Amino acid sequence: CLCFTDGVTIAPMPPAQDHKRLMDGDEGPNTGGMGAYSPAPQISKDLLQKIRDKILQKTVDGMRKEGVPYFGVLYAGLMLTKDGPKVLEFNCRFGDPECQVILPLLKNDLYEVMQAVINKKLSSSMPVWFEDNAAVTVVMASEGYPGTYPKGLEITGLSKAKQLGLEVFHAGTSLKDGKVVTSGGRVLTVTAIKEDLMTALQEANKGVAAIHFKGAIYRKDIGYRAIAFLKQSRGLTYKNSGVDIAAGNTLVQKIKPLAAATSRSGCNAELGGFAGLFDLKAAGYKDPILVSGTDGVGTKLKIAQVCKRHDTIGQDLVAMCVNDILAQGAEPLFFLDYFACGKLDVEVAQGVIAGIAEACKKAGCALLGGETAEMPGMYPPGEYDLAGFAVGAVERGQMLPQLERIADGDVVIGVASSGVHSNGYSLVRKIVEKSSFDFSSPVGVSGDQTLGDLLLTPTKIYSKTLLPVLRSGHVKAYAHITGGGLLENIPRVLPESFGVVLDALTWKIPEIFCWLHKEGNLSEEEMTRTFNCGIGAVLVVQKELAQQVLKDIQRHEAAWLIGKVVSLQKGSAHVKVHNILRALQANRSLSVHSHIQGKIQTNKVKVAVLISGTGTNLEALINSTKKPTSFAQIVLVVSNKAGVEGLRKAERSGIPTRVIDHKLYESRTEFDSAVDKVLEEFSVQLICLAGFMRILSGPFVKKWEGK
Repeated sequence: CLCFTDGVTIAPMPPAQDHKRLMDGDEGPNTGGMGAYSPAPQISKDLLQKIRDKILQKTVDGMRKEGVPYFGVLYAGLMLTKDGPKVLEFNCRFGDPECQVILPLLKNDLYEVMQAVINKKLSSSMPVWFEDNAAVTVVMASEGYPGTYPKGLEITGLSKAKQLGLEVFHAGTSLKDGKVVTSGGRVLTVTAIKEDLMTALQEANKGVAAIHFKGAIYRKDIGYRAIAFLKQSRGLTYKNSGVDIAAGNTLVQKIKPLAAATSRSGCNAELGGFAGLFDLKAAGYKDPILVSGTDGVGTKLKIAQVCKRHDTIGQDLVAMCVNDILAQGAEPLFFLDYFACGKLDVEVAQGVIAGIAEACKKAGCALLGGETAEMPGMYPPGEYDLAGFAVGAVERGQMLPQLERIADGDVVIGVASSGVHSNGYSLVRKIVEKSSFDFSSPVGVSGDQTLGDLLLTPTKIYSKTLLPVLRSGHVKAYAHITGGGLLENIPRVLPESFGVVLDALTWKIPEIFCWLHKEGNLSEEEMTRTFNCGIGAVLVVQKELAQQVLKDIQRHEAAWLIGKVVSLQKGSAHVKVHNILRALQANRSLSVHSHIQGKIQTNKVKVAVLISGTGTNLEALINSTKKPTSFAQIVLVVSNKAGVEGLRKAERSGIPTRVIDHKLYESRTEFDSAVDKVLEEFSVQLICLAGFMRILSGPFVKKWEGK
């Protein structure tokens, strides 16, 4: 099993097997290899993944950690045993005859892959392989090999093999008087690429039969073990189909203690049964109404998966459900989760469910059960989805909202959010994508937090802190500010004839909202309809009791008096938010200089980009240099053609441009001299050719060597 590696990323090649023995049926003496085939059908996708993770990646990681990073092709010679794959040897090469069956299956340009390895950018330029093809190569050896053998024997039939559409790789050959003759033990290999192994072997054997030299030795059964393996009538299994019941069982055993730690009065939170039980009487309820809620986390999951941060997303799931049922005044009693994936990664799932269990403890509810669904083909590798279900209870006389009590002049109390919570992330991701930042960009004064970390700040859970206040009888309504923002959630707990007027200057808007507003160029309505803008929940209380209720909340949470209830005029908006723009702009300077501030690189390298056309690559370079972590600054764009789109892209980004038309110069050297003069004028330190369709002259290349 071979792979490319740039010292960090590995890119496995299709597994190949060679045949060392000289004769059919693996008889005769050992050789350097009499043929090979690829891919090896005996290696399942699961086993290949195990080899990738446990052998190839671990080896590359270990060498890097020891200070000797390895770049290039890593060749692992493996033996399959009943205890799994074992390493026989490592080599720093492609291997012969493995190379002759692996490289013909490469779809993209080998040179590009090699450059990506050298430049440590393999992750962005991974090799692509023909998946529905098999390759077989057969070695033709000299008579007497691996002992003494004659040389100088004429080889015929090479053109015939080529006509059959086969590749002939020369090893022990040379030219003598215009003829190809033998000059080594293993003379050449004939490679066939077909849709299956059996056909590939037949075609390779046809090629070998067409080529002649005196005493030629070759095998006719290359890949015979693999062909026998493919012919076996094997019954399908659930695991073959992509569902690993054993992995699911392992996960259940790992999360059982996590769930048990959430037990409370009314249940013991033991997993494993068909259903979970809850005793309302044991929980102290006399005349309860059951309240249920369900939710997910949305595309915040995408950020967690990109950042490989799975420990906090569980709190988002729990919070979205338990904060909703608080709107009825309900105490959350128990929680159920649903975890869906294409292939179960026990470690990732355990991390997510550990976060769910920890959040259940914060909410005061039991993790009573759940479902792990492994569904091959439904989700790409590394992706998963979550859903949660909370059930709570409230005594019949304490239900919210109490619509008949709400009156003109009631006060609105806003309780602080921890940030974006779990809504609006499709818009957040689009804003980040179009900005000069990415999720790994450092933010904050010290730069010790990334933008991804900041956006993954978990949603606040309000049940334990707000439930005593809601049960006091002083609160007329509670609204969870979730999807739909301030504009759409507050009306859900008000009578039709009432609305609210809020003043955004009365509460602290977290800087992340100011940054999103500025970077996304969002309207006031878009901000207040999509995001919570710093308010995670609102309570409606009588004016005379407002200060007392506020003090009770402020013992646990940041909270403010943010507005009042008003009688609604016909056709008026249910929610008006005054001063939102002023509040966002008041924090904008903070967002630039403190929290959302990447570490700016000093002494950036001055780059000139040479183009000839649309500037597709130029656009990517401009976006890259806008990132605060970039070491480059594009100071000039030069084109050898006037009026091309690339020049307009540069001008839109405020980058100086020059047109130097090659047709106006008598020689390449004169043209290059004109380019060089402009580069000197702009004190350029590095030249980047991005779709530049001119050959540069020797003197120019020599002057700018390494730059």
